[in-house]
Amino acid sequence: MIRVAFCIGGYPPEEFKRRADLALSYSTPEVQVGIVNVEASPYFYGITPAEIQLVAPAFIDAYRRAEKEGYDAVVPLGMLDLGVDGGRSAVDIPVIAPMEACLHVAALLGDRFGLVIYHENLLAFNRAIVRRYGMEDRIVGFGVCGFDLPDLAAHRDEVVQNFVNEARRLIELGAEVIIPMGISQCPVHIDPKGLQQQLGVPVVEGFGAPIRMAALLVSLGLKQSRVRWPKSGMGRK
Repeated sequence: MIRVAFCIGGYPPEEFKRRADLALSYSTPEVQVGIVNVEASPYFYGITPAEIQLVAPAFIDAYRRAEKEGYDAVVPLGMLDLGVDGGRSAVDIPVIAPMEACLHVAALLGDRFGLVIYHENLLAFNRAIVRRYGMEDRIVGFGVCGFDLPDLAAHRDEVVQNFVNEARRLIELGAEVIIPMGISQCPVHIDPKGLQQQLGVPVVEGFGAPIRMAALLVSLGLKQSRVRWPKSGMGRK
């Protein structure tokens, strides 16, 4: 049995349960997904790079706890890949970045991707994430659902319709794969399988791709390179 920890930050109880239940649904007879709490939250308006960097220590702490609890790999919730770079030096189990995993899975399914984000205010930062992974030349464009994270649940029908419209526009521009760059759009509020049938192209989302990637690396006996991510001595006794 491969155990994959899914790290979730602070959300209102109903929203936390929605995400936890969805993560647990990716368990199989061979892969057990478990939830590890993170003492930080992305659930507010106007998130910026400052807040993103400030929460990294909380996510790294969660990765360390996951390793101590016997998990074989760890995945943070969300497409911002929070604390992943530092986490790979902090623990000896694979730390899988959801956005990075989605980009690499998408590259196996098509050459050009369309990304749909929450709000246009996040566009510059989301572009920078893609650029960091060297995938910017594969992106045909970004779509915008038009709502910030805390407003998605209250406007679910509009979010779904806006997402579908933006995804179709990106496909017309040449996108062969759609990546929801915001898990609260899809798969939290939009079923990826139904969306894929509706759009006629693969949809690669940030729960399934990183969880399955984590299990794959564990099954192959692979983990992050210590040449690229030297082991940190911090936190060891």
